[in-house]
Amino acid sequence: MTAVALVMITCVATLGVRPALMIGTSIPISFMIAFLVVQMMGMTINMMIMFGLVLAVGVLVDDPIVVVEYAERKLQEGVPKKEAFILAARKMFVPVVSATFTTLGAFIPLLFWPGIIGKFMSYLPIIVIVVMVASLVSALVFMPIIGAIIASTHVDPKAKEAADVVMYPDKFDVKKVKGVTGVYVRTLQHLIRHPILTLGSGFFLVGLMFYAYIANPTGVEAFPASEAEFGTVNVVARGNYSPVEVRDLLAEVETEILQVQGIQDVIMTFGGGGGGMGSGGPPDTIGQFQLQLMPWNERIKAEEIFQNIRDRVKGISGLQVQISAQENGPPAGKAINLRVESTNYDDLVPAVTKLRNYVENELGDTIDIEDGRPSPGIDWEVTIDRVEAAKYGIGVRELSPYVQLVTSGVKLGTYRPDDATDELEIRVRLPLEERTFDTLDSLRIVTSQGLIPVSNFIERKAVPKVANVQRRNGVYAMTVAANLTPGVAADAKVEQLKTWEATQTWPSAVNIVFGGADEQINDTNTFIVSALLAALALIALVLLLEYNSFYQVLVTLTTVAMSLAGVMLGMVVTGMSFSAIMTGLGIVALAGIVVKNGIVLIDTYNHYRRDDHVEPVKAALITAAQRVRPVLLTATVTALGVIPMAINIEFDFIRREIVMGGLAGSWFTHLSAALVSGLFVSTALTLVMVPVMLTAPSVLGASAKRIFGWVLGQLGKVFAPFRRRTAVTPEGARIEIPDDANSAAKYIGTDGSGLVETEKDGVTIVSRQAAE
Repeated sequence: MTAVALVMITCVATLGVRPALMIGTSIPISFMIAFLVVQMMGMTINMMIMFGLVLAVGVLVDDPIVVVEYAERKLQEGVPKKEAFILAARKMFVPVVSATFTTLGAFIPLLFWPGIIGKFMSYLPIIVIVVMVASLVSALVFMPIIGAIIASTHVDPKAKEAADVVMYPDKFDVKKVKGVTGVYVRTLQHLIRHPILTLGSGFFLVGLMFYAYIANPTGVEAFPASEAEFGTVNVVARGNYSPVEVRDLLAEVETEILQVQGIQDVIMTFGGGGGGMGSGGPPDTIGQFQLQLMPWNERIKAEEIFQNIRDRVKGISGLQVQISAQENGPPAGKAINLRVESTNYDDLVPAVTKLRNYVENELGDTIDIEDGRPSPGIDWEVTIDRVEAAKYGIGVRELSPYVQLVTSGVKLGTYRPDDATDELEIRVRLPLEERTFDTLDSLRIVTSQGLIPVSNFIERKAVPKVANVQRRNGVYAMTVAANLTPGVAADAKVEQLKTWEATQTWPSAVNIVFGGADEQINDTNTFIVSALLAALALIALVLLLEYNSFYQVLVTLTTVAMSLAGVMLGMVVTGMSFSAIMTGLGIVALAGIVVKNGIVLIDTYNHYRRDDHVEPVKAALITAAQRVRPVLLTATVTALGVIPMAINIEFDFIRREIVMGGLAGSWFTHLSAALVSGLFVSTALTLVMVPVMLTAPSVLGASAKRIFGWVLGQLGKVFAPFRRRTAVTPEGARIEIPDDANSAAKYIGTDGSGLVETEKDGVTIVSRQAAE
């Protein structure tokens, strides 16, 4: 609602109430069509779809604005309502369709985003594509119909005069263009005369923005961090604890957790499973606590709550507590996440030990460290002497129940209670105090030769405990993972770890893979670059079909570079990190949005050049004067649609509240900020750079001709004394011209009477005076 209100206020302020109402009707029309398609596709309304609609609020009104703004200009000229909107639909058909398809060209590659991230993000491009198609239908079908009914027919003579000045080449005069538009056009007129200086300065600014980000990097992350609403406390303890001991340890931890302020609910789970958020916990987890925090505006930050828990439980001996916050996006695990792979299992443990020691003791700022090495311990291996047992006529089948009596018990059968749906096992074991090796040694088995101690037939031996062997892609694998203290950039620590790892010597069979967030960042960046190139290719194809000019396609695509520079500048100014998923998505989306400005300008310029045969500079100035308002308006409403998300502020019109820093908006802050900064910078540069680039060939060509003509003239003067001059008579004979015949004036006889000299625009004109 905030985005819709801002868009409508802007339209009313710039175009008036009736045009704003016409443009406003495109929002519910497009949304209704979008919800119908979503329903037909079997999709549910989720967070990504809702943000897609917020993003589309600003984008979908671009096409109606272009059509309605052109029709309003025609209405000010006195054209009837019906004819004005039919003319607007016809004249703006090509730029509106092209602009829509360029936007679709940017979002279509995002449909092929692979992996779990692709599934998570796929809803956004789908809903934007649906809404944009609906917006195109609304602009070309519904806007002319609605406009022909409710548009105003009042013609203001002053407005008509102003409209005529910027619509018709024979009436155009830069001095007559009024207001801010006049200042802009007259400034542009001076800039067009010096294209090299103007374009050099413009591209220098673009390069300066990139350099500012390179010199002041703001960090890289996979998915934007936001305030957590839930958390998981993993209790880690090594040792063969009994269930009673585990219960007592967890109860002691729970007592400390309950004393921390800001926690609403706590759920205890035994063991490492329990359906925690994202995983079953680190190795040797004996229990978990699922935390639900109080509403974010009624408590301190989640990081402080988690740190308070660590401080309270660090005094409990024999255990370690690791806390993980809720991950809003695709699960990435801990900030540092390494995977050691090898075809030789014996090489894994030394490599993992070396990595663990560096991460824990030298890397710095690490907490909640874990690795995949097997926990130390022993297993008792029981071997039955089959030969000795055979002497007494017994076998393994008779001896195994005696061993089970002191271990897991002997299964006698199953039964199903009346109040249960599953069968329960019936097992027989010795009393707890008798489940010892001494009891096993004293047990006697009935044989054909009497009662014989079981220990005569079995041998037990302590062996190292066998751990679970993990494989990934057919090779052995172990992990090393750690979190970082609050406020420490993960990408900097990962880069430091990579630098150290590259200087170390590892066994030839060992391969170290950086997973987790770093793997997500690399995979996402690879896809984003591919998607951006694919989007640019689709956009270039659409533009080439419209312009039939490779140069104009290149001019339009420069707006994408300008928008990318704007994104970099926005991150430097705000200090916001680069989110590979959200900021990258914003860059690809900008590629389809910002080219609309170039299309609107270049299409109008081509109209005056092709249909009215206006010379290039004048055509560019008319285009700038006529299209500056729709260009600024479309860019502004697109930005206003996502500005509330960018600054994470929401106006609740029903409750009459202003909510700042909400959790839902923090998801999309990076994406919205990228769109806003890139759009504003690109629009400002486009209004100057595109007209200058369009006219640069003709301006530079004319300058080159003048310079070339001057050079030839100077060369002619230099070589004139060495050149013999000849002339051809009417009879065809060639004769030499005397050296003193430097002018034909001496051979022309005239009295000079009746001649009048006048000077106009620096040129002297000699004409004969009219007879009286």
